Amino acid sequence: MKLIELSWPSIAKLAPDTPVVLPIAAIEQHGHHLPVWTDSLLLGEVMERVERRMSDRILVAPLQWLGNSHHHLDFAGTLSASPRTYLDLLADLVENMLQHGFRRIIFVNGHGGNDIPCKQAIFEVRQKIRHRSDCLLAMTTYWGLGTEPWRIDPTIHQRQMGHACEWETSMVMRLKPELVAKLEGLSVVEPGEPFTPGTRAWITKDRTVPGHIGWPHLATPEKGEVLLSAFSEDVERWLQRIVQWDGQSWDG
Repeated sequence: MKLIELSWPSIAKLAPDTPVVLPIAAIEQHGHHLPVWTDSLLLGEVMERVERRMSDRILVAPLQWLGNSHHHLDFAGTLSASPRTYLDLLADLVENMLQHGFRRIIFVNGHGGNDIPCKQAIFEVRQKIRHRSDCLLAMTTYWGLGTEPWRIDPTIHQRQMGHACEWETSMVMRLKPELVAKLEGLSVVEPGEPFTPGTRAWITKDRTVPGHIGWPHLATPEKGEVLLSAFSEDVERWLQRIVQWDGQSWDG
């Protein structure tokens, strides 16, 4: 079910345990060859496929295109909410749905910069409702659920999501090839290993001059369909666990 297609009485009649899925993405630079819409386009497609297969079991909210993209602000076209503002926005969305009586509120993320604010948002809301044990607040990022796409298609080179990379470029080529500029001459920008297993603070221009990270020149629309299918199936399986949660257990 799509929230925007229902009237408020129809939404009010839904079972409280219906998972409410809040897709969150971004509008930000994606190198010289992809549109700033990339993250929102790709997550929108993943959620469209998932919603079609689970339309009787989940309620999907409109995709939130504003993300936490301050690290990309050196590149024109990026639109961003600061981390605290974004965190508060996400927390408000959760509290909206709690106010409406829903007990399972789930974020599906399509932009790396949203990860930490989103986790903090659901953690903070959980503290506010600490007297309740019947609620499930959770998040995931669509490419982080375990699929190893190169095992499905051995021609896929990358082993992790980059930025405007082989993976993202392939998926945009599959969906909107007219929005992909020429790939000839694009350099390889290695992801690197900055002080791992620790974490280093960074802005995008610390890592890349053109704006992409990865191997975009290896992209094909065929790889894009492999990736979109695999990621959509991952999200569907994960949301099925949300549907099947018994309402009390720690594990799910």
